[in-house]
Amino acid sequence: MSRLTSPTPWTPLSDAAWAALRPHLPLLAPQGRRMPNLRARLDAIFHLAHARGAAWKDLAPQHGRPDTVARFFRRLTHAGFWHRLLKTLAAAAPGHPLRAIEYGICRAARRAARLGGLPLLMLIRRLGLRSALDAPPWLLPDPLLSETLHAWPLGPRPARETLRALARLLRDAAGRRSIPRSVRLGWA
Repeated sequence: MSRLTSPTPWTPLSDAAWAALRPHLPLLAPQGRRMPNLRARLDAIFHLAHARGAAWKDLAPQHGRPDTVARFFRRLTHAGFWHRLLKTLAAAAPGHPLRAIEYGICRAARRAARLGGLPLLMLIRRLGLRSALDAPPWLLPDPLLSETLHAWPLGPRPARETLRALARLLRDAAGRRSIPRSVRLGWA
């Protein structure tokens, strides 16, 4: 079931949402040190994720240094934080605390999709969280071609229709070479 998440305004993390996020976070930085003020950094990430098309440099001063927050975001992405969080969100019950920040999670995962690469895109598509995709699904590569082929009706077809189907399959497999900025910003 593919669905879009309804937009919500940004609010600081509640205690319940923080408690739900905390188990998914890495305990130590890559250097082996404890990371200070994790909640404030996640608040900054979610705040920026709610702002469409905002760059890290646009982060408000009360959220800390933009380069520090951006580095933390990259480390979270490479540590698989968004993968784990999206899986948990997809399995969460309607009243779960993560549901209150679902839009922020999807927007942040959308930002992480470039760093997370194809495995993150495949996960997002498999979970059906379209809000976390950077563009409409039909413009992105389709690594799950077996599911696409399974949906096609089988049977004898005229040669012209077969060629069109094969061309569509090739286009779906590759996605678009580049996605226009107007589509990326206007999507979801």
